[in-house]
Amino acid sequence: METKLHSFLNSNLLNKYLVGETSYEETKEVEFYINNYPEAAEAYEKLQNNLELIAKAGAVDVPNHILGNILDALDETKDTKVIQLVQHKKIPWYSIAASAAAVLFAATTFFLYQKNLSLLDENNIVVDEIFDLRSDIEKNNAKLTELAKELSKLNHPDALKYVINGNERAKDLKTVAYINPVDKTSVLDVIKLPELPEDQHYQIWAELQDRMVNLGILNESDRNKLKTIPYMEDALALSIKIGTKGDHANENNTEVAEITLREK
Repeated sequence: METKLHSFLNSNLLNKYLVGETSYEETKEVEFYINNYPEAAEAYEKLQNNLELIAKAGAVDVPNHILGNILDALDETKDTKVIQLVQHKKIPWYSIAASAAAVLFAATTFFLYQKNLSLLDENNIVVDEIFDLRSDIEKNNAKLTELAKELSKLNHPDALKYVINGNERAKDLKTVAYINPVDKTSVLDVIKLPELPEDQHYQIWAELQDRMVNLGILNESDRNKLKTIPYMEDALALSIKIGTKGDHANENNTEVAEITLREK
């Protein structure tokens, strides 16, 4: 429905309705949107205000250069000498005044028309900005909802917290593992992650009774973020190793950190 509302606001129906040029069906459509959508009502009110501004603008003096051009044109007409073979009656002064008024009215109308187009453009820009703002708010709300879910996992009373510090090979490495055996979720809070050569990366491993399982990799983009990793029901320990990119199956990679989850 928002797409239809957007299309309606970008159409010219509100303008036609304001000046009484809509058909019966178009009038019903416009009044439906005005009565049911605050954005449409606000846009219609703004158009009404713009029309009032235009009406007031019509009461002010027309720009001096327009009136000056008209007077100059009249002066040039007076100065022009034409030899007439047939004598005509002298044009009454009120005819000249009427012609001048007609030219002045046409110039004023064109001036106000241009001003109205500018106001319509501004109105369309405001409508687009409103939709962009609503979209940004929805995206931010989604991010906040996701963050709230992650924090609920960390603050859950059943969650177990394990601080994982690096050994001599990676002294600055520090992560915190939150493992919830009830919800069966595992989350890593990556605090510090020393840089590695371009062809290497950190790998997360879970030690089971009979094998090692690779749970994924850690890289620079995970720093200062919460990273969800697979939950391993019977894991005895978690370890972080340095491995070669593209090689995810070598459990003999260099180990740089380890925590024990249960007795081996």
